[in-house]
Amino acid sequence: MTSSKPYLFRAIYQWLLDCELTPYVMVDALLPNVEVPEEYVEDGQIILDMTPSAIIDLEMGNHHVEFKARFSGVTRHIILPMPAILALYAYENGRGMVFTDEEDDDDTFPPSGPDEPSPDGKPHLRVVK
Repeated sequence: MTSSKPYLFRAIYQWLLDCELTPYVMVDALLPNVEVPEEYVEDGQIILDMTPSAIIDLEMGNHHVEFKARFSGVTRHIILPMPAILALYAYENGRGMVFTDEEDDDDTFPPSGPDEPSPDGKPHLRVVK
């Protein structure tokens, strides 16, 4: 089943903008393929302002979020693979979403075995009038 994370990310991002809030994204900067300015990483994480006026060339796909942002006057190319995105929230009030591991997204159910027959062989259902 396709992960719901990119869809939730896009929806929450749009909701934050509609509410005129500042979207902040928390990223695990130590995961592979993450491209962020390492000098701003603290304890393996970085928090980025994703306000439209702070970024350009935003692309939100199913596998990553990509944009350009300025850090100390220098434009940097940012790539955030979906597994590296830990949270998306409003700077002003903290409202948003913390994302869990992808295995929590799995909608599969354990296989069910055949129903056990009742011990006396009679059906266990009765008619209710």
